[in-house]
Amino acid sequence: MITFFIALAVLILGYFVYGKLVEKVFGIDPQRPTPAITMADGVDYVPMKPWRIFLIQFLNIAGVGPIIGAIMGAQFGTASFLWIVLGSIFAGAVHDYLAGMISLRDKGASLPEIHGTYLGNGAKQVMRAFTIILMILVGVVFVNTPATLLNTNFTQGWNPYIWIIIILVYYLIATLLPIDKLIGKIYPIFGILLLGMAVAIFVAFLIYKPEIPELWSGMQNRHPDATNNPIFPMMFISIACGAISGFHATQSPLMARCMVNEKQGRPIFYGAMITEGVVALIWAAAAAYFFGPDSVVDVTGKSGAAIVGIIANTWFTPVIATITILGVISAAVTSGDTALRSARLIIADFMHFDQKPIKNRLIVAIPMFAVTAAILVYSISDAKGFQVIWRYFAWANQVLATVTLWAISVYLAKNKGKLWYLITLIPALFMTMVTGCFLFVAKASDGGLGSILPRPVGYGIGAAITLLGLVLFLVFVKKNKAKA
Repeated sequence: MITFFIALAVLILGYFVYGKLVEKVFGIDPQRPTPAITMADGVDYVPMKPWRIFLIQFLNIAGVGPIIGAIMGAQFGTASFLWIVLGSIFAGAVHDYLAGMISLRDKGASLPEIHGTYLGNGAKQVMRAFTIILMILVGVVFVNTPATLLNTNFTQGWNPYIWIIIILVYYLIATLLPIDKLIGKIYPIFGILLLGMAVAIFVAFLIYKPEIPELWSGMQNRHPDATNNPIFPMMFISIACGAISGFHATQSPLMARCMVNEKQGRPIFYGAMITEGVVALIWAAAAAYFFGPDSVVDVTGKSGAAIVGIIANTWFTPVIATITILGVISAAVTSGDTALRSARLIIADFMHFDQKPIKNRLIVAIPMFAVTAAILVYSISDAKGFQVIWRYFAWANQVLATVTLWAISVYLAKNKGKLWYLITLIPALFMTMVTGCFLFVAKASDGGLGSILPRPVGYGIGAAITLLGLVLFLVFVKKNKAKA
């Protein structure tokens, strides 16, 4: 377990060292009034205590990503540990922090509005539609997953639509109510529960001392279908929220509208992502043991949700195992509702539709929920429907992160000078390569063209897309310098 403990220490050190550097690059102003003060409306712009905002942000961005995604990513071997650590410090936390702080400086602007400011009006229009679709897909995924877990573990024999209807009704209430009335009160409790689950597994490590693979044992691809699942790009799509996720940047503006001081940004935005990285690392390490030859349980062919239950029931007492499963369910539910809340705010922003009256919130929310329900019906009625939705959600999520990194790179190039834009340009290039290659390397069953294209050709196309992005960015920087 030496690799695990080193990775854990590096993650924590990354917050204090690299996080401080990123904060310095942005240049916080503790005296600057925040939107929560200047635009308070009692609905979305509501000042809250920093510790409460941190726990809400952590729970919003987590969902089941650092659990299910980390478990499935662990199939690829110790390379997953590296990506969780390096991705969280140099990509995910930087992405979350700067997206949140730019929103804070721009009246709590939604993510597509930020894209429009720095990538142009055309990009804004495209990303408005793209982000709303992604938020609805997040809502679908995070209704289906907890409904399935509840039905499987607690109410076997129930019609699955019962839990789906209950969760959807809750989502509608949480989307409409002022943020401090429901989300602000109960989410910190769920956030503590999610952290408690990770601590319980960490304690299990100390008690059972499982054989977790070491980095120096080799980083070969250990995926059971390694031929069709190369580490690059498949692992980087699978882990997602445990390292970097575009969904996170849609949640940051929610909290930017509740902060009362810019110095709160590093613990709330950068710190929440590092905390999620810690949770992902713990679950990935646990899963690596169960995927390994020394596992006491055969998990071959099991889904990520099923492996959560196996880990819990193998290492914990029945009571703690039940709490763990409930924790996973709550993590999913509390990301689904804020995803749909984000969609409501994005729609309201580009329609310039005041959201203080409840009537206006209903006008936006009801059609959005009707679409969500329709997609849910498809995902249940078709045996492969949910897998298709999940694949496209995972890829779209990383595309959104990539576009956001490019927008932030433009912001840094325009406002910070020197070469500070490299802190997001390098991750932007890497994620462009990941998402570009996925389209042309993954098999058709996974949402790509890899079934008809030779793999080297797929990688070549991905590299060409990445190079084009770099050229366009450098041209922009040159023009910007000329204007200056």
